[in-house]
Amino acid sequence: MKIFVVVPAYNEEKTITKVIIDLIEMGFEFVVVDDGSKDDTYNIASNIIKKYNKGLICKHLLNRGLGAALKTGIEASLMEDADVIVTFDADGQHDPNDILKVSKPVINDEADVTVGIRDFKEMPSSKKFGNRVMNLITLIFYGINVNDSQSGLRAFNRKAAETIIINARDYGVSSEIIGEVKRHNLRLIEVPIKTIYTEYSMTKGTNTDEGLKILVKLIINILK
Repeated sequence: MKIFVVVPAYNEEKTITKVIIDLIEMGFEFVVVDDGSKDDTYNIASNIIKKYNKGLICKHLLNRGLGAALKTGIEASLMEDADVIVTFDADGQHDPNDILKVSKPVINDEADVTVGIRDFKEMPSSKKFGNRVMNLITLIFYGINVNDSQSGLRAFNRKAAETIIINARDYGVSSEIIGEVKRHNLRLIEVPIKTIYTEYSMTKGTNTDEGLKILVKLIINILK
């Protein structure tokens, strides 16, 4: 079964080398989607991919947002005949050993989609509040209660990857994916994962400000 890892990356020159080398050493197929980075992310990733002759890279000429990067990566993976597609953040917060962990329920046909659950007890308070707000937003606007709607580590089987429609371009994509799981009656399993908190990774992802921005956008969309 062919597992393909999608790595959306925006200004990740500090961490992208280790993320890619880890994937190569573990033998995973992968695609890096450089989302219009202004730093050296694209060149670093391209050089590693050329050196090891492993992996693919796609580039957005402009920064289009996390949702657009995931969409590009998932489409590229489907074109490479992936059976299982895993999304994996480029900021170094994920343990690559968890890729097989989230893939296992999909490989065993127990789920169409898995979402990694971070341990909220270990999550810094500045992140915890924002993520809990997003869980509540996901429940209110998409009608599905999950433990970690904003986790960037997920796995999809091919059917789910072909079925789920991604329209959100920002961090709201994580809640949108959960909503799509419900809309298409896909089987969802949540899997505990490890999170590597560093000073750098703490500056990335969903925080309270992002949660409030997404909430405002969702309300505006409803009122249109």
